[in-house]
Amino acid sequence: MQVELTIIAYFVFIVGIGVYSAFRIKQPGDYYVAGKKAGMWQVSGSLLATILGGSAVLGTIELSQKLGWAALWFLFSAALGLFILVPISKYVRRFGHFTLPELLGRFYGKRAEIIASIIIPLAWLGIVAAQIIAAAKILSGLNTIGYQQAALLAGVVFIVYTLLGGQLSILKTDALQSLLILAGMIAILMFTTHPQHEQNIEPLKINSLFNASFGWVDLMILLITYSVTFIVGPDIYSRVFCARDERTASQSVILVAAILVPVSFGLTYLGVYSKASGEGIVSFAEHLLPAWAYGLFLAALLSAVMSSADTTLLTSSMIMSELITGDLDKKQALRLTRFLIVGLGILSIVIALFVTSIIQSLLLALTFFSGAFVVPTLAGLLQLKVNRKNVAAAMITGGLIALSGKLVNQLHHELLGNLLIAFAHLMNGLLLFWRRKN
Repeated sequence: MQVELTIIAYFVFIVGIGVYSAFRIKQPGDYYVAGKKAGMWQVSGSLLATILGGSAVLGTIELSQKLGWAALWFLFSAALGLFILVPISKYVRRFGHFTLPELLGRFYGKRAEIIASIIIPLAWLGIVAAQIIAAAKILSGLNTIGYQQAALLAGVVFIVYTLLGGQLSILKTDALQSLLILAGMIAILMFTTHPQHEQNIEPLKINSLFNASFGWVDLMILLITYSVTFIVGPDIYSRVFCARDERTASQSVILVAAILVPVSFGLTYLGVYSKASGEGIVSFAEHLLPAWAYGLFLAALLSAVMSSADTTLLTSSMIMSELITGDLDKKQALRLTRFLIVGLGILSIVIALFVTSIIQSLLLALTFFSGAFVVPTLAGLLQLKVNRKNVAAAMITGGLIALSGKLVNQLHHELLGNLLIAFAHLMNGLLLFWRRKN
């Protein structure tokens, strides 16, 4: 009962922050990017909490139970993407205003902005759903409610919290949630590394980073479908847009990239360790930890989920609102954004009720996004010359081919699927940079 009360208190606290922040919103910019006044600790905390969503925390543990130490590459690739973003982040902050499609519109015109505004929210439904799936697995692990009821409860809390305070409430809680996530991970690591709990687990060696289930080709696919979304990503850019200046944005990105490396080791170790027990991480933690530490661990997992879900849900709603109204600075745009938060949130709950794999939901969405937008966005930020007439075709073609490759991959035609995913980026680049001679 003590653990259930801890979870209830956490949900009440989160919603309370949303209510408090709702009264501090004076203009649309406060709701969308917190007035572009966030300092390094706010941006760093929010960025870290956003990345360490349920899809990263539970996803890494889930992968490491299947792949062993090779699962380190999951967050390693995220850190690599952020390190590459560091020198680019100043351009993101300089050219961007509210959203990634708006940025693409500045580079390539209205047609590119419209295409991005349609595709990204649809793809990001899978990201929000992945967080709801993660939260439902955490709550149902308490054995007090079933998975479907847990998904509905988590989804409603996500929607209400995001609806009320927008970016102001997200930035207020994300720094605290980042600390809670790290504290929860450290708490369980303290008990798993205690001599009395030692088990016969696989030791970490260089050759442990690759195995029969994860090879060099799998790493390359992970880099071009997952790592690149940390160089170009709506939720990542939404944090950068909140920074008060370009230096703050760059410092925040490099700090979070550095933190992700030890976090990857910690989460992968938990997966490898819990695999030896034959239990899922939630039930494993319940047997391993005392009540106070178990409550802290569950609150940390829910914090990870909340911080990622609210950011992706708000970002998707902003993008669609901008598409419909044409300008997020309009008062009706703010009203529409809130309606869309409810609508997209409900759709994400429906997805979570039928798709229960965190990694499957996450990677399907990210594969489609990376095939469509990574190359055009980087070309625009770096001011490279492209064939503007082909930008729309490059986005649509790249996204569809990448998605096809991922679906083929899941049908166990791995080589063909991987080739299609790689070909998607190649085709995207060819269409973008190909110029017909007179």
